[in-house]
Amino acid sequence: MAEWFVTGRVIDAILVLMLIEGALLYALYRRTGRGLAPGTIVTTLAAGGFLLLALRAALTGADWYWVSAWLLAGLLAHLADLGQRLGRS
Repeated sequence: MAEWFVTGRVIDAILVLMLIEGALLYALYRRTGRGLAPGTIVTTLAAGGFLLLALRAALTGADWYWVSAWLLAGLLAHLADLGQRLGRS
């Protein structure tokens, strides 16, 4: 089990589950018109996904600038998500 963390495979598995979640949420929206709009799905999952990529970089011993780049990408996706949500209210 420790190898899953050292190699970052646990993060890869979570990212795959997030992609499946996004596909299911999109399918629900397309089929029923209910749920999150596609843009909201993308920005919400992107923010979390980028944070997971930062964690993966840290777990696998990547250079500091990769960790900080993924964190910056997560911040930008989070701000885009907030902008979408606040713009609607």
